[in-house]
Amino acid sequence: MTIRLPQGPYEPRTARVMAAAGPAPVSRTVFAAAHVVADPYAYTGPDGPAAVDWDATLAFRRHLWSHGLGVAEAMDTAQRGMGLDWPHAAELIRRSAAEARAVGGRIVCGAGTEQLTGPAGLPAVRAAYEEQLTLVEEAGARAVVMASRALAGAARSADDYLAVYGPLLRQASEPVILHWLGPMFDPALAGYWGSADLDTATETLLQIVAAHPDKVDGVKVSLLDARRETELRRRLPEGVRCYTGDDFHYPELIAGDEQGFSHALLGALDPLAPLAARALRALDAGDTTGFRTLLDPTVPLARHLFEAPTRFYKTGVVFLAWLAGHQSHFTMVGGLQSARSLPHLVRAYELADGIGLFPDPELAEARMRALLTVHGVTG
Repeated sequence: MTIRLPQGPYEPRTARVMAAAGPAPVSRTVFAAAHVVADPYAYTGPDGPAAVDWDATLAFRRHLWSHGLGVAEAMDTAQRGMGLDWPHAAELIRRSAAEARAVGGRIVCGAGTEQLTGPAGLPAVRAAYEEQLTLVEEAGARAVVMASRALAGAARSADDYLAVYGPLLRQASEPVILHWLGPMFDPALAGYWGSADLDTATETLLQIVAAHPDKVDGVKVSLLDARRETELRRRLPEGVRCYTGDDFHYPELIAGDEQGFSHALLGALDPLAPLAARALRALDAGDTTGFRTLLDPTVPLARHLFEAPTRFYKTGVVFLAWLAGHQSHFTMVGGLQSARSLPHLVRAYELADGIGLFPDPELAEARMRALLTVHGVTG
């Protein structure tokens, strides 16, 4: 049946794509950064406290684990700093870590500094990091040390980053993942590692890793620059992983080259989990061509979701979760469902439907029609 979209008629797919559950990949370590499901019946507003549907949120994590992917919890995909405050992030970490233990799922959790709500000095930044790192480890998870807006605001040189990260890594009881989130994801992080020059910033990051190789599991790079990530990957000490956070170039970076490859910690894997899991199983079997054949067609959708302003990609991620039947509504923490235009969402629907992302195309079509009706598009 044809659906009338604003730009014209569209014929949705009718065949269901059944993506079977499967084991975790063995050739790559892969985490999907997961979104949170809002409580649509909570009486709250954009500036009010977060309202989370905990049952639906944890159910989505079980979906990711069922396909063999790890969960990267309480990352920016979960709206850290964009609707999810620290008390709710802490509760999310505790609940998800407990659920991971119950089902045998792999999990890492973000440790940041957002409990600091105003300008802060370096000692306060370090204390905030330490508080969150302690909570993550007490919950039984490994930490992703997230890039900090407070540190970016307080630091005056690369030495300030060394002064914060060094003691924090010495405190960590397990190796952590260091997170370099570029300003396209968060403008407040411009000049991270003490310089707006990315070559200089890279040297500072490598200095931190080299000083604590036993405390760094890996580095997650979210700069949307495949060449730069590859160059950084080749310079990491042996045993320190590079986790791609590049939602534009992930197939080529995960596939790698003759000198190595990237593992993955990606927000794009939230909607793409079943297709990505199939591709990774091909890679495990040594079939790089099959891996690329399955994963390359997902890139146009990912690039659309993460188009500028990139930080609002979460809206498209949650929209696709609703269309796919993982949640009953298209409501987001902080009202962020309004952050993307109708034409953007319509294009996301077309691209997702075109690659067979929806387990029930008829449900996705019905929900797309409902959204169009709300926006005054009928027929």
